[in-house]
Amino acid sequence: MEKNVNLSVGEAQARVMRHVPLGSVEDIPLERSLGRVLAEDARANRDLPPRDVSAMDGFAVRSADAACAGAVLTVIEDIRASDRPRSTVVDSQCARIMTGAPLPSGADAVIRVEDTRMLSGERVEILVPVKAGDDVRRRGEAMKTGDVVLEAGTKITPGVVGVLAAVKRTRVSVRRCPRVAVLSSGDELEALDAPFDPERIPESNGHALMAQVRTLGIEPAYLGIARDDPDDLADHLRRGLAHDVLLVSGGSSVGVHDHVRPALEALGVTLHFWCVEMKPGHPVALGTYGEHLVFALPGNPVSSMVCFEQFVGPALRAFMGHARPFRRAVAASLAREIKHRPGRTEFVRVTLRREADGRLIAASTGAQSSGNLCSMAQADALLIVPPQCAGLPSGAAVRVLPLDGAGFDAVSEFMEHTA
Repeated sequence: MEKNVNLSVGEAQARVMRHVPLGSVEDIPLERSLGRVLAEDARANRDLPPRDVSAMDGFAVRSADAACAGAVLTVIEDIRASDRPRSTVVDSQCARIMTGAPLPSGADAVIRVEDTRMLSGERVEILVPVKAGDDVRRRGEAMKTGDVVLEAGTKITPGVVGVLAAVKRTRVSVRRCPRVAVLSSGDELEALDAPFDPERIPESNGHALMAQVRTLGIEPAYLGIARDDPDDLADHLRRGLAHDVLLVSGGSSVGVHDHVRPALEALGVTLHFWCVEMKPGHPVALGTYGEHLVFALPGNPVSSMVCFEQFVGPALRAFMGHARPFRRAVAASLAREIKHRPGRTEFVRVTLRREADGRLIAASTGAQSSGNLCSMAQADALLIVPPQCAGLPSGAAVRVLPLDGAGFDAVSEFMEHTA
């Protein structure tokens, strides 16, 4: 078993990534591929554009004839995008051309229609000088036959779908999504559909975790609530271990009634760490059962969600083949001071606003209790307070992890600084 001595966030993340299996490859129709990850390179099957074409509506000209404003040329042909030019442009001639239409022989530039003036007798006056290559898209400018246009590990976005269609990929090879199960634990929990009991705690963790999983395009299985009974917990855990990834919320600390860790070990799960020097989220564990991953997450709802962001989300994205599984940190300025006791990396829930000068301003959502789920609902990002920090003054330069999924990196903010 790997030692668990005051693991930093980066060390724990690195340990997680060492145990993540790569999902198997499946072949799916292009129209169902959005959000998935390419399992192989995609190559161009032709030059695009297939020949030199116009980038604008205007006139195809010889630059030698249009090098000076005031030149007058005779229009010999109209060329639409679907046409093949019939004529060759020679001295003092041009062809009217639409965007995307192929250049006729003899022409080496295009002048935009708004930079010309029509005269009588199908003649056109050039109002601005033209250079060779102006407003021409060269053959193969977008892609050349055999070029790798998309690399394995690329997330399929609408733009990627367009590229795949351009290279005639009706079906694509992608990494499969992991099968994820979510289980909550604790006698104090009240199920969403259970009768109202003011003495119990509403079970919110499982539903928040399910939503976090769904943001990755994965439909998880909900296993409900396991009681604080070793037999009932073991039964729920056995069902969960049939999945690629099992998320267990609650019961992972070291109290006498926290049964998750011993129950997992009794079922043959190997634990690789069981606490991380972070706040919130200190009592978090990673286990493996063969190639299956088990995350024992804290019972406090914010702690559970923050641990998902730092460990579970990157693991699920890596399983799916994402080349950049970690959220990308961005620079911001702190709106108000933050107090901090050195020792653990702290993740502060913050809102973000953009100032007129372009600066991103981060402001705490208020009380940072790990039980205050409303603070997570209001948050745009998690602000990183380094473990050695004794507090941050107003205006301090800080790093934040946006929660909107805008950007990801190959390694995390913390792994970059891990020896």
